[in-house]
Amino acid sequence: MKIDTNYIADMFLKLVQVPSPVGYYSELNPVLEDIAREFSLTVQYDNKKTAFMKLEGENTDKTVAVCAHCDTLGLMVRSIDGDGMLKIRKLGGGCLANMENESVTVRTRDGRTYTGMLICRSHSVHVFPDTHTLERNEDTVRIILDENVHSKEEVEALGIQNGDIVFVDPHCEYTKTGYLKSRFIDDKGCMASCFAAIKYLKDNNLKPKYNVLFVFPYYEEVGMGATYLLEEVEEFLAVDIGLIGPDCAGNEHSVSICAKDAVGPYDYEFTSKLAEYAKQEGCKYAIDTYFSYGSDANSSIKAGNNMRIANIGPAVYSTHGRERAHIDGLENTAKLLAAYLLKG
Repeated sequence: MKIDTNYIADMFLKLVQVPSPVGYYSELNPVLEDIAREFSLTVQYDNKKTAFMKLEGENTDKTVAVCAHCDTLGLMVRSIDGDGMLKIRKLGGGCLANMENESVTVRTRDGRTYTGMLICRSHSVHVFPDTHTLERNEDTVRIILDENVHSKEEVEALGIQNGDIVFVDPHCEYTKTGYLKSRFIDDKGCMASCFAAIKYLKDNNLKPKYNVLFVFPYYEEVGMGATYLLEEVEEFLAVDIGLIGPDCAGNEHSVSICAKDAVGPYDYEFTSKLAEYAKQEGCKYAIDTYFSYGSDANSSIKAGNNMRIANIGPAVYSTHGRERAHIDGLENTAKLLAAYLLKG
């Protein structure tokens, strides 16, 4: 099975530049509609703006779901300080320490955008004795705008107010050796792998064994992503990042199959089937367990959906930070996904 790795890389670079922090769907959904048209697919939405694309199967008596979440980590304006700096709240479980000094964009409710930088209150070793030791949290981190503003009133005059969305710069690079270094490989790298699997089927005039519902939600990072699904869905495959670290067998060149996470085990037979497909296709793969991790599959089960769940994805370094993956991992994820779609 030959997966188009150039397509994966190009798709990731396209998706990662479109801001979509938790709950913000306005800019990415039109892009998903454009991608769907390239595959002669249509997009439907639920009331949470989750995007759905359906592929008809050879056997239409069964429906499976494949999910890669659209939402990324981000920030929201908490309040405006008297000196014109912005306090923030996190959207999702990002680590503010590794966002420090990153470029950000504040989007107002009426569509204006302003750039800035995320800084610690004790921002300079030459000035503050606690620069090295002060905890980076929502009380000690600020946004300094790239505007000549020095008071709350001047910031408000720009149209900025509490509750405005803040995009964190993805800071993306793709090296000549095949490494992706970027924020939000979680989960736009997995979205790219999903589209590469669809492309493989379309390029080779293949249909999946069963009906497939591709699901792209916007609330995974806060634990309530794919909570609504059609009743006929029998299996749910979350395509989300794998982890690298002590006790983990996965690496950047393999597809990780998660057997258990913080919520509990994934379906035993479904997980075993994916491992067998990986062997059959010659995929580099690893089965791992994660102690501090969850997925849209968990959210879906908690919401009462009656189905089997599993989880696969490329293993990455520095999760929820500026992450690193290799194109091999995304390729093996797409290859295993395509095998699952074809074999059921």
